[in-house]
Amino acid sequence: MTKKVRPNEPCPRDTPVFNDVDAALGTMSAEELREVVRDMLLELDEKAHSRVISSLIQRAARSGSGWAPAALSDDEVAEVLAFAKAAERVGHADPSEVDEYLRRGSSAFLRKDYGAAHRIFGALLRPIGEGEIDLGQHELVDEVLGTDTGECAVQYVVSAYMLSSPAERADTVRTAIDEVHGVGHFWEPIREMERVAVEPLAGLAAFLPEWRALIARKSADARKTDWDTEEDRWLREVVQRLEGSDGLAKIARSTRRTEDLRAWCRSLRDVGDWKAALPAFKEAAGLVTDKDYARGELLDGAALAAQQLGRDDLPKWLEHAWLASPSMLRLRSWLGSAGSKAAIRKRAAEALEACPKPAARQRAFLHVLQSDFEPAATLLAAAPGLGWSDSEHPGHLLFPLFAGLLGGARRPPSESTELLSHRGMGIDELELMTGDGDEPRLSTPEIEQILRTAGIDAIPKAGARGAVLVAMRKAAENRLAGVTDQKRRRHYGHAAELVAVCLGCDRSPETARWVELMRSEYQRFPALRAEIDRALGSP
Repeated sequence: MTKKVRPNEPCPRDTPVFNDVDAALGTMSAEELREVVRDMLLELDEKAHSRVISSLIQRAARSGSGWAPAALSDDEVAEVLAFAKAAERVGHADPSEVDEYLRRGSSAFLRKDYGAAHRIFGALLRPIGEGEIDLGQHELVDEVLGTDTGECAVQYVVSAYMLSSPAERADTVRTAIDEVHGVGHFWEPIREMERVAVEPLAGLAAFLPEWRALIARKSADARKTDWDTEEDRWLREVVQRLEGSDGLAKIARSTRRTEDLRAWCRSLRDVGDWKAALPAFKEAAGLVTDKDYARGELLDGAALAAQQLGRDDLPKWLEHAWLASPSMLRLRSWLGSAGSKAAIRKRAAEALEACPKPAARQRAFLHVLQSDFEPAATLLAAAPGLGWSDSEHPGHLLFPLFAGLLGGARRPPSESTELLSHRGMGIDELELMTGDGDEPRLSTPEIEQILRTAGIDAIPKAGARGAVLVAMRKAAENRLAGVTDQKRRRHYGHAAELVAVCLGCDRSPETARWVELMRSEYQRFPALRAEIDRALGSP
């Protein structure tokens, strides 16, 4: 079936429609394409028109063809300055006019007319960022402007850089950043400046030590807490430029601050220097104080380095990471690195001794891996009816897992084909799903794979099966009570599905009577009753 694309919705690159458009564009000459662009520009609203025009001019000026926007006259620059002064006086301006004048500033910048660009951006960006000129936005100026103010802010800073004398350049750049901080974000100023510059930054080699000295003073003043400031980030950027990973190591060892330690280790990981990364991650984990989550992350890095190096001690690093900061993802990595049923069960027993009591999902999983189904069932029955989104709530793990082991005909629809769904995952698990697939990452087997290796495919004992069924019904009761007490109508469907899953796992008269009891108990909740009936009647 051909995927439909709604009007005004970007056309996905993997659809037949996009393929047709791509092929059609390939048949056109340059003049025909120019005509198409001109016609399309007439169809755009003001904001989209401004955004496309800015993009076209930027691309053309950076294409290497030698083309540059037309020069601005003194009168055109004066017109912008007069407009900015008037707008600041009355407190507001028309966004379309601001777009036009900001484009003039960008055009001057692309022509390397840094003086004109600096004057135009300076007159507009500071008062807009400080709220002295209101453009009618609710919160962000991007809501009403087609021009990228963040890009203009960096162009302003580069203009200030190019116009300043070498002796004053560091102070000038810092002042310029402060002036446009309201509309631009400077995570790594040097990288941002180099990205937008239309020519090499003059005197960069001499600037970097001066910039480092200036930022180091500011960073030292701000380093009275463990909070990571922008000066700290800027200092790490310039130190890495000047001294590489060795410079970052000096900072990290002297401060023992989490972000400094991460930056040092990340610099080695990013270049694939795994031999140096492993001892760095190990040392950094030892330097962290009173932050288990950070120590766990750093030990994850050590384990990744061990994996990339093919070391035999990888399981030990995985174990250290889990012990430092227990999480389901780390537990899966450690257990999954075992290659046999006996090894997994042995590790599960060791982990259960060290697993924190509040980590109900992990403890439940460890019990299941040892075929101790009744303790896992107890954790499910005791779990609250609300809070299923908590990463340590056992519901999203145990309910579909038990349903599969009991041979149930259905699982809750919130679960994927794997036993572990995205609902109830921890942050690290979600990041694993959504992260860059090209980056090296720790091998983390899925829960079903670990269960297969451990030989867990059924609940053979009648007593354990009965305990599990009772726990599932109790968990469904808790869920029903929770969503009705707090009027969580969006979750009625989930609670109803739990009831249906219980019936799908056990068609005995006892469970059938329990289902009818649930229906009658919540007869004052017609929406919930309808969801239960829908769940029971669906295939």
